Amino acid sequence: MFIDRVKIRVRAGKGGNGMASFRREKYVPLGGPFGGDGGDGGSVIFEVDTNKSTLLDLRFNKLIAAENGGNGKNKKMSGVRGESSIVKVPLGTIVRDIKDDRILADLVRPGQQAVIVAGGKGGRGNWHFATPRNPAPDFAEKGAPGDELEILVELKLLADAGLIGYPSVGKSTFLSVVSAARPEIADYPFTTIVPNLGVVQVRDGRSFVLADLPGLIEGASQGKGLGHQFLRHIERCRVLIHIIDMGGVDHRDPVEDYRIINTELGLYQFRLLERPQVVVANKMDLPEAQDNLKRFKEAFPDLQVFETITLIREGLDEVLYKTIQLIETTPEFILHELKEDGVHYKFIPEDEPFIVSRIGDHTWRLTGKRIERLYAMADMKTDTDIQRFARAVRNMGVDEALRKAGAIDGDVIQLANTEFLFVD
Repeated sequence: MFIDRVKIRVRAGKGGNGMASFRREKYVPLGGPFGGDGGDGGSVIFEVDTNKSTLLDLRFNKLIAAENGGNGKNKKMSGVRGESSIVKVPLGTIVRDIKDDRILADLVRPGQQAVIVAGGKGGRGNWHFATPRNPAPDFAEKGAPGDELEILVELKLLADAGLIGYPSVGKSTFLSVVSAARPEIADYPFTTIVPNLGVVQVRDGRSFVLADLPGLIEGASQGKGLGHQFLRHIERCRVLIHIIDMGGVDHRDPVEDYRIINTELGLYQFRLLERPQVVVANKMDLPEAQDNLKRFKEAFPDLQVFETITLIREGLDEVLYKTIQLIETTPEFILHELKEDGVHYKFIPEDEPFIVSRIGDHTWRLTGKRIERLYAMADMKTDTDIQRFARAVRNMGVDEALRKAGAIDGDVIQLANTEFLFVD
């Protein structure tokens, strides 16, 4: 089954908690704090596997999670690092953050890896908090939670050239003749329902990857027919081989076919019409082919047209030479702003550290990634821990924001799954 679009959730591992302990050894007076740090949580990493050609393995995985980090130990020993989850995906996979509609990774090289969500940092042991005023802190830090995202994983075939045209014009036959690929071939529309790839060897020894895509029809860019869902696979192709049925099978007009397909390419995103096209007049052995070719050249006098009879391989060498010449001279099309080599700077508004919301009479709620992360890492077991958390929240400006919003002494403040009383 060919699956090229999957939505899943990915969750990185939580960092391990730091330990609060003290050095207690004979002949070592005032040994001091000795608790170790928690281990970092594992990350979710996508890796290209050239043996895969579909996203079928991800279709039934609604959640991919990495391991949590281990807690810190005595004698300043760090906890074990959580094991990362390695997800194997085909070449040409794009990972997108659904919430922000932001591309996280574009995997276009064999073995390439990308960290999709990073594991949480391990909490610090109590020896980190020793100061001259407090040389024996009895508290440690909890591990940070790992990132969690809902992502869209898309496969866009990595082919040098793509075959386009109406259904039943001979695209699958063309691919089967010029490569070792064996797509299904039959005399009914929409025989090709999934993309097929083949490696084409030109007689001079050069080669390129060719993709046979489901046939396009009028309205494909708006979702009609089968080809619309595979238009994304044309995006990476540097050259398009546009095959036209000059025999006029099914009473179609080759001139109109050419115009309609190019209109659909122009309506689609990613500048498909900017890619050079090799126009192939196929089925030239049929009775009306010569008359249709004459009309076609009169309609498009500046267009170079290659005449072929695919079944007997007549005229195909010229098409392949022209295609590989264009592939070698056409620069790669940048589909989006994510570039593998170099740095792209983009303004992303910083999230508010916290948001105050009134949810009822004398009841308020604090939300925000930063304050929720601070609460998750705070160890609230002792009075000292609570005072440290209260100071951090006050320094963040939460108390002042609550007063401005209208909170008064004794109001209930909700944060995560805990309630506090506001003391003014």
